[in-house]
Amino acid sequence: MPEADHYGLVGYPLGHSFSASFFSEKFRNESIDARYDNYEMPTVDGLRRLVDEDVKLRGLNVTIPHKQAVIPLLDVLSAEARAIGAVNVIRIRRDEAGDAVLEGHNSDVVGFVDSLRPLLCEHHCRALVLGTGGASRAIVHGLRSLGIHPTYVSRTPGEGMLTYAELTPEVMAENTVIVNCSPVGMSPHTDKCPDIPYHLLTSLHLLYDLVYNPLETRFLALGREQGAVVKNGLEMLHLQALAAWDIWQQE
Repeated sequence: MPEADHYGLVGYPLGHSFSASFFSEKFRNESIDARYDNYEMPTVDGLRRLVDEDVKLRGLNVTIPHKQAVIPLLDVLSAEARAIGAVNVIRIRRDEAGDAVLEGHNSDVVGFVDSLRPLLCEHHCRALVLGTGGASRAIVHGLRSLGIHPTYVSRTPGEGMLTYAELTPEVMAENTVIVNCSPVGMSPHTDKCPDIPYHLLTSLHLLYDLVYNPLETRFLALGREQGAVVKNGLEMLHLQALAAWDIWQQE
């Protein structure tokens, strides 16, 4: 009997991740002969070795902090991943010689856009994007596709972005969508939250947290207390995972 196909998640740390349980349940429910493993890697230096040693490895998800770092290791980059500048899905195929060919894709943007769209109102025209890592690049791309003007917010000053100290009442009133793309507040550090002026939030605001463990972060709880609409990243996780599966199954 041929060995099952392998899939997995690359990132560090991975104790917070739901991906393995999500795909294991999918494989079980749909009688798919495959397995999904976590590959904790502080750096991406061992990625090629992992792929070369496991010839049954068909695809990988990529999470923080490696969504940009993996790009130089890839052989092919999809147009959307290139435009975003970040990869969260790697499709692995083998050439005639049996050598691995790594294709980089981004399904984060699909998951984010499809989960955010039903919550949008006419006044949601501008957004603050908290964090400047690989995940935030897909969010900015997705917001622009929805006609929403994004502005990065960072702890350190930079061109075209705001610092947390610059989130004035005027800025907060103008930007009614706020997306946390940082790991702040993720388990086990559930007492933490991004340093925004929560007292300036209103019922016109929409807060979206890419973190999904815990299901309600302190960021979302404080927003909800001010009357804001809030949403965590669990649906986005499910949607981007299903999109990743479709990418892996391409002929």
